[in-house]
Amino acid sequence: MSIAFDSDRWAKIKQDYQLWWDGKLKRPLIHVTMSGRSPGRPEPALPYKHFTSHYERSITPEAIVDRWDYQLSQQTWLGDGFPNIWPNFGPGVAAAFMGADIENTPHSSWFVPREMKAPRDLRLAYQPDNPWLERVKALCRLSLDRWQGMVQVGMTDLGGNLDIVSTFRPSEALLLDLYDQPDQVKRLTWEAHDLWWRYYDELNSVLRPINPGYTTWTPIYSAQPYYMLQCDFCYMIGPDMFDEFVKPELAATCRKLTNPFYHLDGVGQLPHLDSLLSIPELKGVQWIPGDGKPDMRHWPDVYRRIRKAGKLVQLFGPPEVLDTVVDQVGSPEGIILFTGCDPAKEQETRAWLKRYGAE
Repeated sequence: MSIAFDSDRWAKIKQDYQLWWDGKLKRPLIHVTMSGRSPGRPEPALPYKHFTSHYERSITPEAIVDRWDYQLSQQTWLGDGFPNIWPNFGPGVAAAFMGADIENTPHSSWFVPREMKAPRDLRLAYQPDNPWLERVKALCRLSLDRWQGMVQVGMTDLGGNLDIVSTFRPSEALLLDLYDQPDQVKRLTWEAHDLWWRYYDELNSVLRPINPGYTTWTPIYSAQPYYMLQCDFCYMIGPDMFDEFVKPELAATCRKLTNPFYHLDGVGQLPHLDSLLSIPELKGVQWIPGDGKPDMRHWPDVYRRIRKAGKLVQLFGPPEVLDTVVDQVGSPEGIILFTGCDPAKEQETRAWLKRYGAE
């Protein structure tokens, strides 16, 4: 195997991440990925695609996993980084597991219903032998066979439950349904909840016990069940509707997970932050300001509110993002940063990591 990682480093990752989840790590976690390493093997003919759903169905899972192996073989992980991969079929692929079609665009994958039904006529149901679910499972199985626990294989992006419902009742229709047919929306939300958990458990039955732990599209390592929860639809609703239609299901899912995080995406979700922080079982928040907004260094009030509530904070960006947020909140504890490193700046990055005790 040409991937540059070993069991001793995995032991350290598992130890430090557990301390972080437990609030006992007196430093931030810093996950650094550096590309540019010689892979030590020929490049496969299959090109790399960020969205796995962009590969034609004729492309075998074996070929995709081999391409993933080549990508990982070019990387080095510094600090608290570790090798990870995840089958990316777009945000909310659980809708495809329920029968929606995947529509690929140059930069993403979306889901469209095969038929528009009124809420009272719509039922979300499990589909045995769904081709998309079977393809995700096949990729997970082959990944585990290939790497035997040296690479963390993440859960595919199942999506947020009201987001899944909005696939079958596209946004404007679902917004009207909140007023006109609230009981039907709640029924559909809990149908999605039950199916979401069925998929989560099915996929984990494939991933365990070889997988080192749990990750998703944001690879915060956890030895216990973790997920990055979301509800992008709630950008369009106010706090009262959030508390009525989103929070109950979200809180129920948080109670079932050991380490739940929430993907707070865009300023339209900030009105829901205090409500989210009141969920006792929610462990942390990933804040994404959104396109056209000031970057992550410019939201001190958001980070202070999250940390004051006793929740963890996840960041993306260059080292100065972490430096700035640590100054803003007054402590490096309870924060994780995902960042990259140019090989030309490796020594500089290692010195920076050493300042935080993450060398």
